[in-house]
Amino acid sequence: MTSTEWSRRQFLLFLGRSAAVAAVAPVLAQAGCSPQRFTLRPLRPSREDDFLLADGFDYEVLIKWGEPLGASGENFGFNNDYIAFLPMEGPMDRARLWVNHEYINPYFVSGFHSGEKTREQVEMEMYEVGGSSLLIERVHGHWRLSKEQAAKTRLTGRSPIAMISDRTVAGSELTIGTLANCAGGVTPWGSVLTCEENYQDYYGDVRFVDGARELIPGWYAWHKHFSYPPEHYGWVVEVNVETLNAKKLIALGRFAHESATVRVAADGRCVVYSGDDASNECLYKFIADEVGSLHRGTLFVASLEQKRWLPLDIRSQDVLRENFTDQTEVMIRCREAAHLIGGTPLDRPEDVEIDPETGSVIVSLTYNLAKGNYYGSLLRLNEKNNDPLALEFEWDTFIAGGPDTGFACPDNLAFDRAGNLWMTSDISGPRIGTKEYETFGNNGLFFIPMSGTDAGRVIQIASGPVDSELTGPCFSPDGRTLFLSVQHPGELSRQAGRLTSHWPEGGDNTPRPAVVTISGPALDAIMKGRYEIG
Repeated sequence: MTSTEWSRRQFLLFLGRSAAVAAVAPVLAQAGCSPQRFTLRPLRPSREDDFLLADGFDYEVLIKWGEPLGASGENFGFNNDYIAFLPMEGPMDRARLWVNHEYINPYFVSGFHSGEKTREQVEMEMYEVGGSSLLIERVHGHWRLSKEQAAKTRLTGRSPIAMISDRTVAGSELTIGTLANCAGGVTPWGSVLTCEENYQDYYGDVRFVDGARELIPGWYAWHKHFSYPPEHYGWVVEVNVETLNAKKLIALGRFAHESATVRVAADGRCVVYSGDDASNECLYKFIADEVGSLHRGTLFVASLEQKRWLPLDIRSQDVLRENFTDQTEVMIRCREAAHLIGGTPLDRPEDVEIDPETGSVIVSLTYNLAKGNYYGSLLRLNEKNNDPLALEFEWDTFIAGGPDTGFACPDNLAFDRAGNLWMTSDISGPRIGTKEYETFGNNGLFFIPMSGTDAGRVIQIASGPVDSELTGPCFSPDGRTLFLSVQHPGELSRQAGRLTSHWPEGGDNTPRPAVVTISGPALDAIMKGRYEIG
């Protein structure tokens, strides 16, 4: 047995998968017992202003910023991020697609350059965040927007949304709008969880000094025209994608939610994992009290040192009773509470996904520049007895970024129906191609086989346009289409005539965020396990 074969066996055992499968597959191939295999050749890193794919993959633009959404009279919002594919009853060629809209670029959205924003400019920006609910259909193998588009297609920064809480938040039971909508999740009953991440940029944030509430202004300066309390933002929002009725779930805590990944426990209750996307912030999980509802439950923060989930419950924590008046205040000031009880500061915990075969919880830790961690890593957490209700766990680093592994700054994750892991990267725009990131090119999409002789190898599949980030990977149930957001191409553009990107329309056109569909013989081969890495 060669050292390479041994390392692959060890890696599969580390994953909790069967090494025997990996050992047998090459033997069958050599004996001529397997169908013809596709040779998958990794894409080289690129700085081109284009959406590039490895051989055997093709893409089409499904929808881009500003396009009309049928008879609803609405338009597709800016900077699309998380995507959820929700099959409809009947044939597999119709579905509802939920798409988050994370944030705005004032230069493109409202024409703001400098000075003071007008109220009209802020209102334009408020419209572009939130989410879109789209009807799509597959026609001759290609996904398209349905001509029977739903009457309600948009949640925006102006939509009234109720809060599910033990008491009012900042004196109100109602919030205006959802914003900073990053990643999310889907409940077993078909609603979408859309996550408010960098909420502080809009109406600012609050801090408490000696019991006094102080306002920290937001970078977008919306608070100058609309005095909505910052405490109304930073929540997980549950959305009925058909009616667009929405509610903010206060019991899941207020922080920069990157995701809300749902796992169902043996007793039918939901457990929701969420990372707080900021340096030195924490990883959380919420355990619901009742089956079929996320209104009530207990929020826990991870202590890697103790290998335990610690309850953010004022009834059981003396230090919380000493610093907060009630449980709702604990949830509003969740970050403070998490650190007080011993939550572990992490390197920008972002997306969370559950390994469908082993139940391992995989967490993207994007980077932490202050600690000299430029490349990030994937954290693996195993709940005791593989039970999501457990309060004890083991953890380790699944794979670290860097020149040796070929990726940097992991962000969104998705498992395909064959159990392979897909990952996007999030090198910040000003750092792409500089110093530590010189060899990585533009942000990309990566494929990580989780079985076979190439298990654990990181394969680049796509490269995004200039300044862009690829987000929200999501597969159709048959695995033959990967939906992906191309977010903020040309983000560093500063004035007309000096655009850094012209994707997707080319020429002298303004860059536009868009959702693309990826398919092709290479993807089909991966779904069937009939491929090899060239």
